[in-house]
Amino acid sequence: MLLFALTLAAATPPGDPRCASPRTADLNACAGADWMRADAAMNAQYRATMAQMKASDAHPQPDATTGPTYAAALLASQRAWLAFRDAECVSEGYRNRGGSMEEMVILGCKADLTRARTGQLHALTVTP
Repeated sequence: MLLFALTLAAATPPGDPRCASPRTADLNACAGADWMRADAAMNAQYRATMAQMKASDAHPQPDATTGPTYAAALLASQRAWLAFRDAECVSEGYRNRGGSMEEMVILGCKADLTRARTGQLHALTVTP
């Protein structure tokens, strides 16, 4: 728990007193706020990536006659990723099932995976 609390404190804005508290409820609130920030950043990146995919769909490659459009492929990927993230984090939370840390572990997992997904989405917008 100490390692997770230190990781959470590092990812939280300075001065948030909840993140320095030893109370589980405060740490859960801090973890929830961290996940919400990560989710907001990912949603912004998703919108930017989707806009680029739609622009690419407007000018398809000559051999792009089969398969989904760029936008459809991204949408399917994002939906599958969301299902994966949620299931994976519930699975990680099982190590603390029924305990006071379960929620914090799940929220921390969601924040970590969401930040990683934001990077993946950004990489889709970078041209080689």
